[in-house]
Amino acid sequence: MSGTDSSDGPTRREFLQCVAAVSALGGVGAPGAVAAQTAQASKPVTRKIELDVNGTVHPLTVDTRTTLLDALREHLHLTGSKKGCDHGQCGACTVLVNDMRIVSCLSLAVMHEGDRITTIEGLGEPGKLHPMQAAFLEHDGFQCGYCTPGQICSAVGMLMEHQKGWPSHATEDVAATSIALSDAEIRERMSGNLCRCAAYPNILTAIKDAGGIT
Repeated sequence: MSGTDSSDGPTRREFLQCVAAVSALGGVGAPGAVAAQTAQASKPVTRKIELDVNGTVHPLTVDTRTTLLDALREHLHLTGSKKGCDHGQCGACTVLVNDMRIVSCLSLAVMHEGDRITTIEGLGEPGKLHPMQAAFLEHDGFQCGYCTPGQICSAVGMLMEHQKGWPSHATEDVAATSIALSDAEIRERMSGNLCRCAAYPNILTAIKDAGGIT
C-alpha cells in the first residue's frame, strides 16, 4: 500500500504518523511517572513472622526481602553465622534447618516459619560443647575462625546426610546401602565450605574424630 492509496481506512503513512503522535504525547511527564512507579515498587513490604531458632520462638517484623542470615544477625543478634560472600559460595553462613544444612544468605526469613533453625549458638554452650565443636578445638580446625561456625554446622549436617545414606559426587556406587566416609567423600561433601586460611587437613581430622571415622 502506498502513501497515496485511496482505499477505505488509513494509509500506511497516516497510521505511522498517528503512532508517532501518540508516542510523543505519551512521553510527556513520563520521567515523573516512572519515578513514582519506581518509588512505589521499592517501598518496603513488611510481614510479621515467628522463627524457631535454637529451641526458642522469636516473633519478628521483617522486610519480606530480608534473608535468613540478616534476620539471625541483625534482628536476633545471633552473630555466629557469618556473612562472607553473601552469594552462597563460601558457606560461612551455613545453618541447620530441620537438620538439613543450608546457606542462610540465599534463603528468605519469611520462608522459614514452622521450621527448626539451629545456628552455631544452638549446637553447644560453654562447658557443654557439641562433639564437633570440641573436635575442632582439639585438632585446631581453624585459624582466623571466620568460617568456623559454618564449617561446624555443615559438618554436623553432612554426617546426618551420610547416616541417611545420601551419596555424593565422590561416591563410586550411588546405589550402595552403606557408603564409607573416606577422606575423598568428606572433602567432597564439605566442598561448599571454604577456608581461606587453608586449615583443611585439621578440619578433616576434626570431622573424622567427631564422627568416629577411622
